[in-house]
This record gives sequence, structure tokens and C-alpha cells, in this order.
Amino acid sequence: MSKLQLAVNTVFIILFSFLFYSHFFKNQKVVYVDSAKLLNGYEGMINARKAFQQKSEAWKANIDTLTNEVKISIMDYEKGQATMSIKERQLSQELIKSKQQQLNQYQQAINAQAQQEDKKITSDVILQVNAYLKKYGEQKGYTIIFAATDYGNIAYANDKLDVTDELLEGLNKEFKGQ
Repeated sequence: MSKLQLAVNTVFIILFSFLFYSHFFKNQKVVYVDSAKLLNGYEGMINARKAFQQKSEAWKANIDTLTNEVKISIMDYEKGQATMSIKERQLSQELIKSKQQQLNQYQQAINAQAQQEDKKITSDVILQVNAYLKKYGEQKGYTIIFAATDYGNIAYANDKLDVTDELLEGLNKEFKGQ
């Protein structure tokens, strides 16, 4: 392709893009929201994270208790193994092994439960935020509300189009009113 043909194609693409935009979005109201800032500042998310953290601490305390029980069993075994019969040693070893297996199973179950709980909390909060975004957009007469993410879905937008702070304020007021 020659340089002239490339230049003509480039001008055509720019002209087409401009006409497309002016035809479809001329009178449209378009804004964006910084989704990370919105979620991190939303009191519903902050409360959900605190509740999850409390559950996590309780789970960790249970795991620590079970871990200590296993350690104590091992120390007791090591102290008394010299005076134990072969049968007593075998029973003690089996008991320790059983406690270690129970601890491992409990840890796996807690990890799975934590992942499910985190996913549920997050999806519940996102449903609340999305419902508010829809209501907000309808009230303001916006055609589209884009979400800027850390992954760069919006390469550039004028700061005047950013409604994150206004959304966050309204969302938190609504949350407090619940």
C-alpha cells in the first residue's frame, strides 16, 4: 500500500469516526465513574470487608487452636514415648496423624468457605452499586455511564465527565438510610 493510499485511508477512518460519533452520540449524555474508587469508598463495601475480616479472624483462631492441640499432642508423645509400650506408641501416632488430618481438612474447608463468602459479599455489593448506578443514570438522563478500571477500559476521559464523587456520596447516603 502506498503512502498516499495509507493517508487517504487514515483520513477516511477519522472522518467516518467523527460522523459516527456525531450521528449517534451528538445529543447523548455520557459520563464515567472510577469503579475502584467507587467500590473502595462505598460504606457498604467497607462494612462488608469488616464483617468478612471478623469472620476470618474467628476462623484463624479456630485453626490456631487446632494447630496448638496437634503440637501439644506431639510434645506429649515425644516426652512419654520412652515409657510407652509399642501398642501405646502406635495408638499415639495414629491419634496425632488423625488430628493432623482433621486440621488439614478443616483448613481446606475454611479456605473454601472464605472464598465463597468473599465472592458472595462482593457480588452483593456490586448488585447494590449497579442498581444505584442505574437509578442515578436514569435520574440524571445519562445515556451511558462508563466504568474506568485499573485495566484501562477508558484510555482517556475529561475529568469533567467523572461523576465518581457524586455517585459515591449518593450511594453512601442511600446505604445509611437502609
